[in-house]
Amino acid sequence: MEQRGLFEQENNQPLAARLRPLTLEEFVGQTHLLGQGKVLRRLIENDRISSMIFWGPPGVGKTTLARIIAQNTKSAFIDFSAVTSGIKEIRNVMQQAEDHRRFGEKTILFVDEIHRFNKAQQDAFLPFVEKGSIILIGATTENPSFEINGALLSRCKVFVLQALKPEELATLIVRALHDSRGFGREKIVMPPEMPEMIARFANGDARAALSTLEMVVLNGELNGDTTTVSQETLEQCVSKKSLLYDKKGEEHYNLISALHKSMRNSDPDAAVYWLARMLEAGEDPLYIARRIVRFASEDVGLADPRALEVTVAAYQACHFIGMPECSVHLTQAVVFLAISPKSNALYQAYANAKKDALTQLAEPVPLVIRNAVTSLMKELDYGKGYQYAHDAEDKLTNMQCLPDSLLGKEYYRPTEEGLEIRYKTRLEQIKAWKKEHEQKNEPNTLRNPLIQNKK
Repeated sequence: MEQRGLFEQENNQPLAARLRPLTLEEFVGQTHLLGQGKVLRRLIENDRISSMIFWGPPGVGKTTLARIIAQNTKSAFIDFSAVTSGIKEIRNVMQQAEDHRRFGEKTILFVDEIHRFNKAQQDAFLPFVEKGSIILIGATTENPSFEINGALLSRCKVFVLQALKPEELATLIVRALHDSRGFGREKIVMPPEMPEMIARFANGDARAALSTLEMVVLNGELNGDTTTVSQETLEQCVSKKSLLYDKKGEEHYNLISALHKSMRNSDPDAAVYWLARMLEAGEDPLYIARRIVRFASEDVGLADPRALEVTVAAYQACHFIGMPECSVHLTQAVVFLAISPKSNALYQAYANAKKDALTQLAEPVPLVIRNAVTSLMKELDYGKGYQYAHDAEDKLTNMQCLPDSLLGKEYYRPTEEGLEIRYKTRLEQIKAWKKEHEQKNEPNTLRNPLIQNKK
């Protein structure tokens, strides 16, 4: 009777709790710390744990790692919560640890959400960590540099845990469908792409992924002993429309193409719509941010040099705060690009130069612009006749910088769009001056239209 009650109690636990890994072999993710031969894995396997802080977003395995350590250590293990404990509870636990130390036994104290302790509470741990009464393992979602007492932090090794990759979450979901602790004893039918859809929705959080799986299975259509889960069931459970798409398949490339072409066609409304389609479907905002950084130079370029600044700032904002907050930063960048003047002159310049670079790889660097770093190089006329442009009043010389076979070649051909017309004017004046002085060997002056109005 007791066994049955315990069994029922276990199955009443959430799926994420039932499937919590018990060994390092079951643990998914954090291969940079737990792969074969990695430092944290060696410490756990050899029971050589020292005080440490696990820092990472929710659902990446901080508490699970602590429990695996508890299974692998010969030390006393105390699980402590910063949410429900105060100074009194800390002192009681420290006394237990001190008693263990007197009998030659180490105590590992795991403190979940350690950032919730104030400075005085954290200070209470310090003397016991210093004299070795306890080995402290703290878990936090906040930056330890700001949330953990400096003296305490200096005595702990910080391990950064990363959000799980979609393929790692998909592995967990498939395991849950086959493991007897999960749905392995039941017949579950779902589309083959469903685990990846759930993984993308979970956004790196294993707990969220398993909770979503549990919800869709419980809300699936039961027919006899078979539960059928459809995409509609998933959409209802996560309150999403049919925007889920294969980020490695055709629709992924169709949508990013639609975003690019809408911006290129100066259509901010269409660009924002396709941006929203991608973000709400679970696309990685950093992927979109990287693509628009490229667009800034490929399609806007010097027609508005601020485009690169705006898109790089948008990428940084996405990296700092993530979704959903960073959607507005991407929107700002996308609208800016859409309404900016367009020029692909930089893209064309590199494409043309690349063609020559690949077909004329043996072209030597002209001696005049080689760096003579040894006496032999000087004897071979490296750098002979070099003209230092800064010595000229307007920083211009008639020195040849292209190889002889490419002399006169033009790669950058500026347009008259936006600010690029100013660069075009400047370039035309430079070329006119050089043509006039191509037989002479002296620097001269040229007014710069970019600064001439500053007087």
